[in-house]
Amino acid sequence: MQKIIIQNHSDADQRLDKFLKKFLPNAPLGAIYKMLRTGKIKVNDKKKEQTYRLAENDEILIFLNDEELEKFQKILELPKKNITKPRLEILYQDDDLMIVNKPAGLNVHPWDHKSTEISLIELVHDFLGKKYNSLTFKPSLVHRIDRDTSGCVLIALKKNILENLLAQLQNHSIEKIYHAIVVGKMWKPRGTIDKKLLRKESARDEAKVIVSEEWQRAVTHYSTLREISRPEWFFSLLECRIETGRTHQIRVHLSYYNCPILWDKAYWDKKMNSYQSRNNHNSRQLLHAHSLTFIHPGTKKIFLSPHHIGLIWNIFLNNKNSIWSFYCLISSTFSWILVVLSSKISLILLCITGLKKWYRSLTSHS
Repeated sequence: MQKIIIQNHSDADQRLDKFLKKFLPNAPLGAIYKMLRTGKIKVNDKKKEQTYRLAENDEILIFLNDEELEKFQKILELPKKNITKPRLEILYQDDDLMIVNKPAGLNVHPWDHKSTEISLIELVHDFLGKKYNSLTFKPSLVHRIDRDTSGCVLIALKKNILENLLAQLQNHSIEKIYHAIVVGKMWKPRGTIDKKLLRKESARDEAKVIVSEEWQRAVTHYSTLREISRPEWFFSLLECRIETGRTHQIRVHLSYYNCPILWDKAYWDKKMNSYQSRNNHNSRQLLHAHSLTFIHPGTKKIFLSPHHIGLIWNIFLNNKNSIWSFYCLISSTFSWILVVLSSKISLILLCITGLKKWYRSLTSHS
């Protein structure tokens, strides 16, 4: 038999069956319901319905032997092959939440239980230890950003804080600002992109999201912060504020208007990406989650996350020489093709003119 006393507010105020499923992750729901019906699981020495909401100081009794408990509780975890752990950069932390700067190339959470790469949330758990853990809760992500996007990620350290922040997220009251380097120039310095997006679940290519009138509304507000140009090409630094948080929203919206994010492997030209990956070790997509603004659940005040000023722009400037050489190569190649084509066209026109003169001479003699 095992006795559990609900002492942490992160375990209280949840349905009994939900708590048990987290505490006994390998137990099927049918088995949990049967144990509740037969009295193998009791609360305060009484049978309870699966919908019973737990309160602090409730005492849960589980009448299982040690072998059965181990079978229902044990989670098999594969060793992580990626031994080198990225440094966890904490931008802010208090007793309720933390904000970290995720590097590009790191997943926010494991793809599945078989994943052998370390993820951001695993780094957070490793850093915090068990300080904020309860029987059924661990510090959790409030939102996600793409693997190849860097920047601010918000993490709740308590269950009630998570619920509060998720409610703000659902109400679109968390302001998320992104910075992006795009190829080209938007048609006006600032504006709003209001285009619905459709996720193609069965797509084999990386571009799984397209603009379509068939699916969810997505709204992106943008403004141009800086521009840099050469005779061959033009680049812009954009600040984007999203009202909705659709998958790949900013990347798809900007690509739709022919201003793809530089080095975006899914929505930029694949040949250009291939060249950059061979000649530039920093060929990550230049999209950065710059800042977050929300109501802090603890203080009830507007909170602006700490952030790096000009980070994505500096990455671009540090690599601009290789970028220019690449675009100059492309431009010179196109110029050479045009010269060859124009010479061939001139030869064809010359032949046509000669044939016309020959034909006229024949008709004049006849």
